[in-house]
Amino acid sequence: MQVAMTKPAILMSLLLVVAQNAFADPLWQDELNWLKIMAFASHQTDYSGTFLYQYGNHVEISRITHVVDHDGEHSRLESLDGVRREIILNNDQVLCYLGDSKVKLKERQGTRTFPALLPAQLSLLNENYLIKQAEEGKVAGFYAHATVFQPKDNLRYTHKMWAHSDSGLLLKAEVLDEHDRVIERNTFMQLTIGGNIDRSWIAEDKPDAVLIAQKQRHPLLSKAEALTNASGWQVDMLPAGFRKITEIRRPMFGKKTPVIQMVFSDGLAGISIFIESSNDDQDDHTGLSSQGAMQVYSKVAGDYLVTVVGEVPPRTVMRVADSVRYGGQ
Repeated sequence: MQVAMTKPAILMSLLLVVAQNAFADPLWQDELNWLKIMAFASHQTDYSGTFLYQYGNHVEISRITHVVDHDGEHSRLESLDGVRREIILNNDQVLCYLGDSKVKLKERQGTRTFPALLPAQLSLLNENYLIKQAEEGKVAGFYAHATVFQPKDNLRYTHKMWAHSDSGLLLKAEVLDEHDRVIERNTFMQLTIGGNIDRSWIAEDKPDAVLIAQKQRHPLLSKAEALTNASGWQVDMLPAGFRKITEIRRPMFGKKTPVIQMVFSDGLAGISIFIESSNDDQDDHTGLSSQGAMQVYSKVAGDYLVTVVGEVPPRTVMRVADSVRYGGQ
């Protein structure tokens, strides 16, 4: 199958030359050049395919379409199981469908989803993970190189990614625990790279009166308020390498007062901390739960409920939650 790259082909070609030189060295001295190709490819390549997300016995199948044109970057993610779930991204604009409901957001929240899992700042990966080349193989009919991101401590997971040998597009990603057991997996089952990809779904979608009315009625649709000054809450036991991305005051459905949210990242894994006023009913919602690599731990701390959500081991979210305290402004 031929690969048709999008407009930034000159830049990608230069990066590919560097990567080919790196692969010629069996020690692979320049891993970061290949990571640059992988990071660029997910945003600059036209592709369409079906991929599987799996953790434990749970399996979800989704279809993703991604194109780049003169107006920018567009992607469409559709769940193929159950009720309609669809997310359309037009640059930073987000349009979500859940069943017959439609929600339009002005900005995406900065989260990364398969296959765009690598961060823009690749230096963070080198600081927090040992990066090494692994085996070659085939994924969805394409030749792929595997890269392993081994954490430098026991407070985060190992990540293993297979990228298309030519374009650098991520084809498969696994998260592994300390015993190298797969916790969760994303992998393409069918994929087309380049060529004549359907673009009929790309359209300017303007908000209408109904949508504006919905936004006024539902606190979940209200824009979060970025905190220019720290809220006064501190986290003493974050793993090394996690840096604060944002701190916001977010309206939440069913909550009388906004919830403080702090977001941290080490380049691959993210940790979010939510702090809200506590009440007697929340004692029933404390403790630890998990979904694949995502761990959720809640505890009552004085008059507040602290919830930590992270793509890290259980010990890490519990340690972080226990270290959250109010230090004043």
